Amino acid sequence: MGFYSDEKTALQYIEMAEGYDGRELVEALRAHLPPGSSVLEIGMGPGVDLKLLEEYYRVTGSDNSPFFLDRYLEENPGADLMHLDAVEMDTERTFDGIYSNKVLHHLTDEELLKSLHRQKAILSDHGVVLHSFWLGAGIDEHHGLRFVYQSEDSLRSLFGKMFSVLDIVVYKEMEDDDSAFVLARA
Repeated sequence: MGFYSDEKTALQYIEMAEGYDGRELVEALRAHLPPGSSVLEIGMGPGVDLKLLEEYYRVTGSDNSPFFLDRYLEENPGADLMHLDAVEMDTERTFDGIYSNKVLHHLTDEELLKSLHRQKAILSDHGVVLHSFWLGAGIDEHHGLRFVYQSEDSLRSLFGKMFSVLDIVVYKEMEDDDSAFVLARA
């Protein structure tokens, strides 16, 4: 996605996202995935959640934006990072958990199903996924980016095709009940 690869707009995103992190999501993941497990973060952006995950897990960060990957490596030499498209998930590595925070909402339902299929293929037996989405209905476009809103029912249906859904939790990111995360097991 060009928005996140362009330095100017990527820096605007970093400024806009200042003060937000996935601490609540990581805590939910910890209830289902033991410390020391391997976790892949899809769409790590500037790496805020990657650092949170790193407190408990062996983490691999990924993004489709070379800008974010290069920037993170400058500040964290030796970090385990991969250039990865969230749909194709072109890797042969396997992980105990896969995590994303407001990344997969850029995908159409068809792209999301393809991503979930690939995620299941690279998860270890009984692996866990946790992904957050904007809650709502419809599709919007902002700054050339697609935002696909999901309902609890649509998330249950989409994830239920590939995984056993453990929980769907509605929470507040910016406004009451504007977000939901899905926790599911392979």
